[in-house]
Amino acid sequence: MVGVPARRSLVSPARRIRSLAMGALIGLATVVVVAPLILIFAYLLREGFGAMFNLDFSRLPRGLGAVFSDANLNFFARTPAPEGEAGGGLLNAIVGSLIMLALASVLGVVVGVSGGVFLAEYPRHPLMPTIRLLSDVLAGIPAIVMGLVAYGLIVLTFGFSGLAGALALGFLMIPIVVRTTEEVLKLVPHTVREAGLALGLPQWLVILNVVLPAAASGIVTGVMLALARVAGEAAPLLFTAFGNPNVNVNPAYPMSALPLEIYRGATSAYDENQRMAKAGALLLITLILLTSLLARRLGRR
Repeated sequence: MVGVPARRSLVSPARRIRSLAMGALIGLATVVVVAPLILIFAYLLREGFGAMFNLDFSRLPRGLGAVFSDANLNFFARTPAPEGEAGGGLLNAIVGSLIMLALASVLGVVVGVSGGVFLAEYPRHPLMPTIRLLSDVLAGIPAIVMGLVAYGLIVLTFGFSGLAGALALGFLMIPIVVRTTEEVLKLVPHTVREAGLALGLPQWLVILNVVLPAAASGIVTGVMLALARVAGEAAPLLFTAFGNPNVNVNPAYPMSALPLEIYRGATSAYDENQRMAKAGALLLITLILLTSLLARRLGRR
């Protein structure tokens, strides 16, 4: 039986070497980018987890019972202790962040979704270039400038308040929600709109009852990504919410937030305040990661 000659590779050895080298460079670049994020999260996990639950890992040689002997949930149930003193928690910041993010979502969702619908469904409207320009400008404005805008609109007249902080965060959410809504609506087939129009429905009713439900999951993903984007902003809150050492549920008065407490604790000269800042940063990063993962999960549906 005559042997079949071996099939020669169409890729030259030099090309394979270059391909392997470029793959190695890409992998190295990925490690360089991702490694700092992993190291930061590992540092916060090591330093902040103990402060969050009042764990003393220096007692580890005595056993896990000694480590957890003084464990408690004061971090989630108490307000900050006096400057430099041990104990206390960040209940005021957790409540304040949730309230301001909820209020900011009202502004970001209503204005952002409306702007995205306008850009996607009315491309020939005379105001379309103006709305798109405003959206692009808002996307490029720094967060601290948004804080100054809210300061001029509300704080100068009514004083510091959680409402002013929510307004600044809502301004930051708008361009993200606008762009996401526009892109998601463009993915809805035109045949869906034509079917609704063929039944004699006006365009606004087709958009409300047909197009938006078809793109609901993508819009929700954009909203959650916008929330994850603004949840860690401290600069605009310095000019607006100002902070409050007590638990405050009335947005008409100064209100604390996790980014504010993290900033103040990190710049403090006391070790206990820095420990609280690390615990707050761990909680905030965990919430942002969970929100981002949930948004990606919704986006795949």
